[in-house]
Amino acid sequence: MPIAGSRTLVAEGEQALTVMRAMANETRMSILSQLSHAPMNVGELTAAMQLPHSTVNFNLKLLEEAGLLEIQYMPGTRGRQKLISKRYEEIHIKVPGAAVSAQANVVEISMPIGNYRRCDIVPTCGLATEAKLIGLVDDPRSFFEPEHVFAQIIWFRHGVLGYDFPNNLPHGAEATEIEISLELCSEAPEYDLDWPSDITVWINGAEIGTWTSPSDFGGTRGKVTPHWWPINHTQHGVLKRFRITTQGCFIDGRQVSDTRLADIDLSQHQIQVAVGVKDDARHQGGVNLFGRKFGNIEQDIVMRLWYGFRAGERPYEIK
Repeated sequence: MPIAGSRTLVAEGEQALTVMRAMANETRMSILSQLSHAPMNVGELTAAMQLPHSTVNFNLKLLEEAGLLEIQYMPGTRGRQKLISKRYEEIHIKVPGAAVSAQANVVEISMPIGNYRRCDIVPTCGLATEAKLIGLVDDPRSFFEPEHVFAQIIWFRHGVLGYDFPNNLPHGAEATEIEISLELCSEAPEYDLDWPSDITVWINGAEIGTWTSPSDFGGTRGKVTPHWWPINHTQHGVLKRFRITTQGCFIDGRQVSDTRLADIDLSQHQIQVAVGVKDDARHQGGVNLFGRKFGNIEQDIVMRLWYGFRAGERPYEIK
């Protein structure tokens, strides 16, 4: 997406792949260089680059499809002429992975739903970017395609997905709360508003809680669900917050168990989060997970890690 008020493009996911493919060619880079000075028509570009008209047109088409060119049609001596200009001065590529931000006494980590590390799922299943399906529907092998890191919707009937969040507790700090928030719902064929599913979240192997999703929500397009996605398929979920504190485990503020932070091991470099449906769940209605470009909520899986320091201890400082 362009940065407001600038000529800088921030590309990620499927768009980043398209942009990188378009720029991975010496001829197309030369075209962009020629257009740095002033807009040009095809004839001017052909003469400047001393290349066949067909070659220039072919490469212009790829740059235009990647959204890197501005095309205007101006009156000419023989009808209209195509005036081409470069749309951006800078392009920033966002690498897939967790985004970390820190404030006073809390660290927030945003994990793309496709950035899972462990996968043990059973069909029906599938995943898609904001632009297309990944691999084959109902084939668990698709979950191991390299493109899975760009997934914006993931669905499976049974099983578990596991994520490794970085443990960004400062040296000398002690966790007081961990919250996982994510948009999710049940998984039915196409969609079904009466399709309950018991969806569980674990942190470092400890069960934080199980939420019974009432539906696989569809029929009304999700606020950020792309338009190519069929309206008779799952459209959105519900934003849920699973939290473990020194007092117990909570879902949306309601206590669901007495398991406490002291009961989980936070000594490792990563914090493992898993989402799935247990084998003995009463309602085995599957899971849909939504990234920030699918569903109703523009967010990935977000972990918030609150912490404090014991009396008499000070934060670790690098001298």
